[in-house]
Amino acid sequence: MDTIHESLRMEQSLHLLTDLIRRHAPSNGTHQTSVPSLALLHATTLSEPLESVYKPSICVVVQGAKIATLGDETYRYDPSTYLVTSVELPIKGQIVEGSSETPFLSLKLHFDPDVVLDIVQAKQRPEVLLEEDCRGITVSRTSPALLEALVRLLQLLDAPEDIHVLSPLIIREILYRVLQSETGVLLHQSAIIGSHAHRIAQAIQFINRNYDKPLKIEQLATTVNMSTSSFHKHFKRITAMSPLQYQKTVRLQEARHLMLMETLPVSDASFRVGYESPSQFSREYTRMYGQSPLLDVKQLRSSITGTNHT
Repeated sequence: MDTIHESLRMEQSLHLLTDLIRRHAPSNGTHQTSVPSLALLHATTLSEPLESVYKPSICVVVQGAKIATLGDETYRYDPSTYLVTSVELPIKGQIVEGSSETPFLSLKLHFDPDVVLDIVQAKQRPEVLLEEDCRGITVSRTSPALLEALVRLLQLLDAPEDIHVLSPLIIREILYRVLQSETGVLLHQSAIIGSHAHRIAQAIQFINRNYDKPLKIEQLATTVNMSTSSFHKHFKRITAMSPLQYQKTVRLQEARHLMLMETLPVSDASFRVGYESPSQFSREYTRMYGQSPLLDVKQLRSSITGTNHT
């Protein structure tokens, strides 16, 4: 009986979320909302892998399905699951289910790790933390309580005068629900000041703010109070890549964005993201994307134009 009741709650919440997203994101694309940390996505076609650095966030698919790729690892999520990232990660996202008849609908909610820490401290009961660091990304089962809290958050879009007061309270509840799930340990570890995960999160933030500058590993490790060997080990556990690989990925993603969206020439884009040699940039770009910068961007631009005409 409880299972049937939970299924009905899930179904009802997903129906409400579908209506809310369709209304507040009526056209294709990403729609920022009057809740500053909340964005809605509506898509009527499948997508090529699109790259961006995901901030700490909760991503919920209401209709359709999506995959997120970090390094060689792929995470699929749909209305029965949701994606959580606890640190900033360079991720490729790709819509794999969605059509004009049944569009892909989702939401992304950024959150402040300090709020997670505050909730953990308010729970006033010890948490069992894993000895090993968790990966900074995971997929978890969706719960009725989580979806119902998300419904209340989106309903605030119809009452903008209430957003300033009520949205922080509802977001706090959403994070509390995530902390109660099997994903909770992931958020908990990253929020605890002094933990390895928290120190790595600080290092990741530094790299993202300074990706165009030379990366001095020993200096960065010292800054976050870790030995160089420990820093390397924990960084890779959380991000699935080394610090230098992480920086390279962020650099190449940003260069691709600059060439595609701002039509920067290859050499200008390479210098902008910190490469001193355009030839080295082209080699590393080709290794990552499978073809030269010029060919890759030309193909991307062609696929985007083709999608816009369908």
